[in-house]
Amino acid sequence: MSTFPRTTTDTDRTGTASAHRASPAARRAGLLAGVALLGLLTACGNGTPQGSPTTLPGTAGPASGGASASPGATSGSAEAAGTAASTPSGKTGSGTGSGSASAPASAGSAAGGGRCHTSELRASVGRNDPGAGQENFPIVLTNTSKRTCTVRGYPGAAFVDASGKQLGPDPRRSSGTPTTVVLTPGHSAWSGMTFSNPEVSGANTATPASLIVTPPDERDALTVTWTQGEVPVSGNASSVSLTVVRPGTAP
Repeated sequence: MSTFPRTTTDTDRTGTASAHRASPAARRAGLLAGVALLGLLTACGNGTPQGSPTTLPGTAGPASGGASASPGATSGSAEAAGTAASTPSGKTGSGTGSGSASAPASAGSAAGGGRCHTSELRASVGRNDPGAGQENFPIVLTNTSKRTCTVRGYPGAAFVDASGKQLGPDPRRSSGTPTTVVLTPGHSAWSGMTFSNPEVSGANTATPASLIVTPPDERDALTVTWTQGEVPVSGNASSVSLTVVRPGTAP
């Protein structure tokens, strides 16, 4: 029996060894190819390049779709919302603060619905009631409107000629306590107009064409045709006096 190894045996071993040596290389090559492919797939699936800044926790990013609202705009919106919420719907301000009760109406306003305006009144002169050297005429104001209104205090009065020029001084106000007179439609109030009889006093006289009457607290006047003869316009005892208005048409 030969003690040397057979050739076939050496050849088989050599081939086997070569095969064993090739397998790790092939595996490494396949592993590298797989890593490269994985890297390529990862790069394609991630749109953020390496090295991009990382958002820190708690830092707000920009609002999507546009710039964020400025603090002033946000504050204004909040204030507007608060105002709308605090204001009752359908109410409007009435000169008083929001939510405050209005001041109570005066007795005259509550009872009569406000002052009578010149356009709502008609003026007339009543019958003379002479006495003790004086002439006494009631100046009557009648409510011609469809509402109830009030008059209070003294009217204004002046005698004028045909051209509208005033004759004599302005009337004086006699003492008296003004009261509010409520005039329902068609009702009247009167003020007494008194002057000395010119024949007794010796005052200078004139015959007016009209008596101009201004209702209390008004600026517009009413014109009444004067048919009662001469009136004092200067000299002794030429003053004319008026009383406060009171209900009715005559004393």
